[in-house]
Amino acid sequence: MGLLDDVMNQFAAASGRPIEPGHHSLARELLGMLAPTGISGGLANLVNLCHQRGLGDVVNSWISTGPNLPISVDQIRTVLGSSEMRSLASRAGIDPEAATAAIAQLLPLLVDKATPNGRIPPSGEFLRTISGSFKKS
Repeated sequence: MGLLDDVMNQFAAASGRPIEPGHHSLARELLGMLAPTGISGGLANLVNLCHQRGLGDVVNSWISTGPNLPISVDQIRTVLGSSEMRSLASRAGIDPEAATAAIAQLLPLLVDKATPNGRIPPSGEFLRTISGSFKKS
């Protein structure tokens, strides 16, 4: 089972409802955003944005080997911005409000799985960690 499968199973368990096709697409878009060459500057940029917006403890918990702190819909909007949220939703083919709620649940899981050793991995290691996640499910 790959990283994306693990995340989607955790997402389904946490949400208590079946995974919709748009959720897979959204998770892939988020992984692409986290990649070092991602349009949003990668995981390191996300971490910096969270710190700048007062959510350093939250994002640090996702990277650490301990439990993940939650992020609210309003907080995720503050970090990513409305334009990026709409863009992610559009590329995933789902409603922006549904996407925002899903991102608040998916992003901590994705960051956690992409940082298994409690640190942001070097570019090549990160790409190896997520490489199988971009195959169509």
